[in-house]
Amino acid sequence: MSAVVGAVAIGLVCAVTVLLAWRGGWLRRLGSRTTEDVYVAARSVRPWVNASAIGGEYLSAASFLGVAGLIVASGRDGLWYPVGYAAGFLMLLLFVAAPLRRSGAYALSDFALVRFRDDRAARVLGYAVLGVGWLYMLPQMHGAALTVHAVTGAPAWIGPLVVTAVVIVSVVPGGMRSITLVQAVQYWIKLAALLVPVVALVLAFTAGHGGDVLSRLAPAGLPASTQAPLATVSLVLALVFGTLGLPHVLVRFYTNPDGASARTTTVAVIGLVSAFYLLPTALGFLALVSGAASERPDLTVLELPGRLLHGPVGVAVGAVVAAGAFAAFVSTSSGLCIALAGVIGRRFFGGTVNGFRRGALLAALVPGLLALVTSSTALAGVIASIFALTASTIAPVLIAGIWWRRASGTGAVACIVVGAAVCAGALGAGAAGWGRGTMWGGLLGQPALLSVPAAIAALVIGSLLRPGPADAETILARLHTP
Repeated sequence: MSAVVGAVAIGLVCAVTVLLAWRGGWLRRLGSRTTEDVYVAARSVRPWVNASAIGGEYLSAASFLGVAGLIVASGRDGLWYPVGYAAGFLMLLLFVAAPLRRSGAYALSDFALVRFRDDRAARVLGYAVLGVGWLYMLPQMHGAALTVHAVTGAPAWIGPLVVTAVVIVSVVPGGMRSITLVQAVQYWIKLAALLVPVVALVLAFTAGHGGDVLSRLAPAGLPASTQAPLATVSLVLALVFGTLGLPHVLVRFYTNPDGASARTTTVAVIGLVSAFYLLPTALGFLALVSGAASERPDLTVLELPGRLLHGPVGVAVGAVVAAGAFAAFVSTSSGLCIALAGVIGRRFFGGTVNGFRRGALLAALVPGLLALVTSSTALAGVIASIFALTASTIAPVLIAGIWWRRASGTGAVACIVVGAAVCAGALGAGAAGWGRGTMWGGLLGQPALLSVPAAIAALVIGSLLRPGPADAETILARLHTP
């Protein structure tokens, strides 16, 4: 791909992001912004717009670049990622979406105050959100660095700086108001950015191989699974329950008008996300059967059009893919910035509009600067580890807080501390090579099957030792009554 064409495609996505925020009027009416506007868009976002916005922020670097790369690198094992990513929203629909909206919270730390009446639990949950959010933003910055260097040849550090700048300009002035329309449009940009190359590549591949296409695309052609069964179960557990605790997804449910619309939003998201994941999966298949996979799996989606399509068509399709990839980095980073700004603004800056803006600035700058001194070579694998951390900390607290009367702030704190410690310890041991080549080595690399039960046990023990508030029944009635 021409470096100039790639740079123009990335520049257009960044310009569209800022212009959409301006078009929504959020940047022109700064003086009229209220706390509800910047934190939760005045709780007025309709289900289909919100569903598109959730799709825009949820489908991150790991989804856009990493899924196809994992299928290339690990064959059938890579197929569990899109399945787990999509299935997590079914759990959100069943257990979290409507009750969370009815809590009336602005941020997850507020939910802890509402449910547990415990400032310590709110503070610890807020720190967990900050840790998960910043860890999740780093792969977006690394994906931007990878894309900028691969597409334009420019230094990799330009990618994180561009994403950070766009997020600050789009999010800081207007908050949730300024980014909702942007993220909704960016879902459809990303969908088109993968649909176009899939159609073009399938047509090109069909023309070159005639009637042999279907047999070559058969799943039997994928490399066999090399992952231990328990490690696979652990991975799926992390992906499904990790979705329940993603701060940038959860904060979107605060923007719905009521609990019923939160459920409708979740149903729509399941359809949108499932449709999207067919496309990177198809690109992974195409890369394998065509023999055109990149030497570096995360570059497969970016390089495949240029390897299979020649001339201006290849350049144009490659530019579309680059634009979609950058939309993924910007939209997910924007959503995370909103979620983190909500926690920072509420906990440290008084919960005001200016407090939100300060929190958003800090939320964007920290991972942007960290990305300059770190790197990642397996985007989806890194995200899976973060999902395991989320499934071991935030998710059990949410589920217990919504569904178990005895759940308490003490139990929530114990859950987060134990879950984070076991998950981090297992990942560290796996990275050090402990148990390599054995079942235990697989579990250390995918530790949710170890850390989630430990976190739940800590939550139960802590809650039984020191029960929750006396009015827990009244609080639960508020969460569950339409």
